[in-house]
Order: sequence, then structure tokens, then C-alpha cells
Amino acid sequence: MMKESMRAKLLGLCRRLEEIDAMLAAPDAADDMNRFRDLSRERAEIEPVTLKMRAYETVEDDIAAAQELSSDPEMAEFAQEEIKAGKVALQELEKDLEILLLPRDPNDNRNIFLEIRAGTGGDESALFAGDLLRMYMRYAERQGWNVEIVSKNESDLGGYREVICRLIGEGAYSRLKFESGGHRVQRVPETEAAGRIHTSACTVAVLPELDEIEAIQINPADLRIDVYRASGAGGQHVQKTDSAVRITHLPSGMVVECQDERSQRQNKERALQVLASRLHAAEVAKQQAQEASTRKSLVGSGDRSERIRTYNFPQGRVTDHRINLTLYRLDAIMDGDLTEIISALTTEHQAELLAQMGEG
Repeated sequence: MMKESMRAKLLGLCRRLEEIDAMLAAPDAADDMNRFRDLSRERAEIEPVTLKMRAYETVEDDIAAAQELSSDPEMAEFAQEEIKAGKVALQELEKDLEILLLPRDPNDNRNIFLEIRAGTGGDESALFAGDLLRMYMRYAERQGWNVEIVSKNESDLGGYREVICRLIGEGAYSRLKFESGGHRVQRVPETEAAGRIHTSACTVAVLPELDEIEAIQINPADLRIDVYRASGAGGQHVQKTDSAVRITHLPSGMVVECQDERSQRQNKERALQVLASRLHAAEVAKQQAQEASTRKSLVGSGDRSERIRTYNFPQGRVTDHRINLTLYRLDAIMDGDLTEIISALTTEHQAELLAQMGEG
């Protein structure tokens, strides 16, 4: 039986959807585009909840009708089967509704900056960073997202010591926010003559891109900005002008480089966006650490030093250590098929939130 407080909240959302529909249907609805956009966004968020609630009410009506039939001897057996099936359906729908009512991460629909850095393992680590970049780019392609390389520091053998890219797409942060942390690879490097398995590691950071309005204010006096000639592919323009930009945030020591855009101004703007996202993420992490209770999230803190996943090539195995998930489909995963891992992490996170609400 659904709690009355939960039912009241759900019915309130149903009424709110009707209000929004009325406002959007008004002749002057599009006159204020900001308000129109906000209402449309709110509608998109609450419509799935209201549809599920209406389905719940329909099943309740079906159970009530079956209970009336149960007094008829000829229909009693059929009615009891309907009541039993209806109660099972209600339980499933209530679970779905509880998940839909969980507090939303305000960053879930944002674009992201994805940072991959080679760690222990030298050239092999840099090659693995390139493999991780391809994996995420293939996943983005499957989602219909766009990818922009912000900056890259290539290694001698073709991998990356560091690469930062921007993923543009609906729900990018919600899908990839649990990818932050240490990624370990176990395989035989191409340069290993004796065929020994080496262990290398990379770190991944997923940062939500901030809106211009919400971007944190950075004091220009705290910045040192250097310009230099970009390296690598890019044609005559890249090689003849000092278009690449390196920004150092003096108080924190954070350094951001960008050389992928065609002009110095564009590179500076993109580098400032990345810096703002990093500073925001650092502030959020600090607040979360201060507010942390004894419960440690199984899906991790997003700390780059935390080892979250191992990719074992000889065994064709991928293991996510946070939720003890092991999949023997390494090739598909490295080709961007991350759906099963991402779904399992999301489900675990939702279960944790539900448990915390139950304790509260």
C-alpha cells in the first residue's frame, strides 16, 4: 500500500503537469522564451512520473473491479487471479515511482569535460589512455553525442599523456558521472618481447560543464596566461601563429591548456570553461567531504586516486570493483558498449539513495 505522503506528492505532480500544459498552450506562451524553456524543461522532468502514477491508478481500479467480481461464484477464481497479478504490478510500479521521485542531480543533463591522464606504466599507460578515449568516443557516437577535443599531449608511441575532450549531448553527465577514478589495464604490451603481462593505470575525471550564468567567478589577478605555438596536425594556421593557450590558476596550481580551436581567443575561452568546471568540481568535492556520513557510497566518491575498474586483456574480462561486477566481453566494452556497466552503476546508486531515505 502506497504511503499517503508519497501519494500526495505524486498527485501534486500530476496537477502541476496540467498547470504547465495550460500555460504552454496559452496564446502568449512563446512571448517569454526563457519562461517557455523553463516550463518545457520542468514538463519533461515530471511527465514520466505522472505517466507512471496514472498507470498505478489504472491498476488500482482494475483490482477494485476484480474485488467486486469476486463475490460472483462463477467469476471468483478469475477475480482472485486478477487481484493477485494486480498487487504484483502495483509493487513494481511503486518501486519505479520511488526511483523517479529520488532527488535529481542538477548536473545530470549537462555536457561534460572528460579528462584522461596516463599514470603508472609509462608508454603502455599512454597507449591505454588512447584506448579509453576511443572507448568513450565510441560510446558517445552510439548515444548520438558530439565530441570535441579540447587539448591533447600525445606520447611518442601514439597514445596520450593527457587528453581532454568535451562531450555534448542530452544526459551526458548522468551517464558518465561514475567513470571518474582510476582505470587499470592488465595486458602484454606490444613492446614486450618476453610476453609478460604488465599492469598500467590511467585516471579519468568527468566534470559537468557549467552554464555561463552559473560559472564561478575567477579573479583575473589569479591567472597566469601563456600563449605558444600549437603542435601536431592543424595545417598552416596552427604552425604559424601562437594560438595555443595555457592558463595557470595561481591559488590552486591548476593548469589548463587548449590548442584545438583555431584562434587564441577561442582557445582561451575553452580553457577558462575547463578551469571553471575543475574549480567547481573541487569545491563540490570539498563540501561532500565535509558533509559525508559514515556511509561510504559503493559507486565511489569520484576521487581520481580510487581504483574503480580493471581491464584484463588476457582473460577478456572487465571488473568494476565498486559493485563487484565482472563481464567477460572486453572487446565490446572497449568498442564503446558501456550500457551494461553504466546501468548497473546507476541501479546501485539508486538503491543506495532509497536506503538512505528509508533510514531518514
